[in-house]
Amino acid sequence: MPFVQVRDIQIHYQLQGQGPKLFVITGTNGDLRRKPGIFDSLLPSRFTTLAYDQRGLGQSGKPDKPYSMADYADDAAGLMDAVGWKSARVLGISFGGMVAQEFALRHAEKVERLALACTAPGGAGGASYPLHKLADMDAEARVKLLIGVQDTRRDAAWAAANPEAARKAAAEMLVRRAPVDPADPHIAMGMRRQLEARASHDCYERLPKLAVPVGIFAGRYDAVAPESTQRALQQQVKGASLRFFEGGHLFLSQDPAAYPAVADFLAG
Repeated sequence: MPFVQVRDIQIHYQLQGQGPKLFVITGTNGDLRRKPGIFDSLLPSRFTTLAYDQRGLGQSGKPDKPYSMADYADDAAGLMDAVGWKSARVLGISFGGMVAQEFALRHAEKVERLALACTAPGGAGGASYPLHKLADMDAEARVKLLIGVQDTRRDAAWAAANPEAARKAAAEMLVRRAPVDPADPHIAMGMRRQLEARASHDCYERLPKLAVPVGIFAGRYDAVAPESTQRALQQQVKGASLRFFEGGHLFLSQDPAAYPAVADFLAG
């Protein structure tokens, strides 16, 4: 898989598929080596799909200095320039949806259509769950908390009534949250820097400037990006559509209707 110099870092990216250009910006702890990933979805069968590891994550550069949301947006713009794409459809997932908002506002000419999945506007519109505040928690306690935050159906009562399912969910989350390459000496620092930038996200007041078609997609049982933040996003973007699916923060993999709906929107 290729690397390219973008601004002050090397970015690891992957380009695959056929059809209209689609630029995918993934979320917290994103790593192209993690499976299943965006290239295991139906998207590459309908779009020429570009995805990458963001700064501080995966195999991309991890400079030990503060990161900003503007940095993440400008990294995205620089990557598009590096691969020769003038514009594309854009899908931002979770933290990637925050980056996608900033990207679309700072580099409007590069965005043809914008799909935002399980994300939040920040500011007066409401922030995504403050993951940066969990960094010092014991791993087991953090996982137990996040299971219920990512899917509100899996609360303490559910865990007590379904101990085996709760153990399986905890084991799966531990795998998802663990670094793909634990030997990388910079991975913890990179994640911390990414979460610090995430905490500063606020596009709410600027969202009315978006002039491209915007589709908002969310899980009904997601407390990371709750319903109120989805309504706030829709309120701020003229003509934006909003659709909820049967799932939590991972609704894209939980509801079989989700990816086809996102793809149909992006296809226009």
